[in-house]
Amino acid sequence: MEEKEIINRVANSSIVTIDLEDYYHKGERVRYDIAQHLYQGLILKEKDFRAFVKEHDWSLYEGKNIALFCSEDAIVPTWAYMLLATRFQPYVNKVVFGGMDVLEYALFKEALSKIDLNELKNHPVVIKGCSDLPVPESAFVEIVTLLQPVVKSLMYGEACSSVPLWKVSRVVNN
Repeated sequence: MEEKEIINRVANSSIVTIDLEDYYHKGERVRYDIAQHLYQGLILKEKDFRAFVKEHDWSLYEGKNIALFCSEDAIVPTWAYMLLATRFQPYVNKVVFGGMDVLEYALFKEALSKIDLNELKNHPVVIKGCSDLPVPESAFVEIVTLLQPVVKSLMYGEACSSVPLWKVSRVVNN
């Protein structure tokens, strides 16, 4: 009995697999709550706040990713967030206003924007679904919006068992 050679059709296809885990920024994520600077949890005293900003060692945040927010229901002037951002900026990888979800979105958006879309033009693409790192849904939506204008098709999962999402429609001229 003759043995048939097993052919890996997935490996021989033009399908490109994108693993969003590859775009996960490894830097530490830090929540920075401006509420710690509020007087009686209500107001920001400009003189005290500026003194803190001037004296604080901002290098403690070297290479980190900062989600800047206020956990209290207080009116915080916009300039206060801006002032903190100016102090973080020389040291951190990324600073955003908002929660950790905003930070993750910003990190992935920046990383995904560096993909060379020309290399994916007219290829079928599978967006890998499972990962060991926390990849937010926003990253999956972002990759679809980047790829759909250039790729032949989009799928989710693994190349051998993917869920079809979108395919270029073929127009037939009669």
